[in-house]
Amino acid sequence: MIIKKLRLQRGWSQDQLSQLSGLSIRTIQRIESGQKAGLESLKALAAVFETTVSNLQEESDMATGDSQTQKVDIEERLAFARVKRVKGFYIHLGQYLVVMTLLFTINLVTRPEYIWAFWPLLGWGAGLTFHGLRAFRLIKWFGPEWEKRQVEKYLGRKL
Repeated sequence: MIIKKLRLQRGWSQDQLSQLSGLSIRTIQRIESGQKAGLESLKALAAVFETTVSNLQEESDMATGDSQTQKVDIEERLAFARVKRVKGFYIHLGQYLVVMTLLFTINLVTRPEYIWAFWPLLGWGAGLTFHGLRAFRLIKWFGPEWEKRQVEKYLGRKL
């Protein structure tokens, strides 16, 4: 997570970090998703970020750190997850707009007397609407609160 945080602070994409460090994009993705990085990878990243290898390894030490540090780490992870959800919605919206434009164009060119493209517009539009409501947390069905209640129910105690 610290690698992702440092990369985002500098406004770099994973591709840019890959080019600067000499590591593959897949390696960057693995490290950012929480997998252990090898010493050579850490050395390359430390050089790019102008820090030490031990600073990059602090994240694993944070698990045994104080509760304030753990709270900040959890909040950062939640923020990253939320941004990822919203980004997914915007990608979905872009795909919807492109495909619907193509379908209506094909419909109007091939058979303008019957607007069949209206049906996928409605079906996919309903799915997109629910995706947006979930991404922006406007509906809470099966959300984190529900998951927490279910886990507490199965454990028989509070988390």
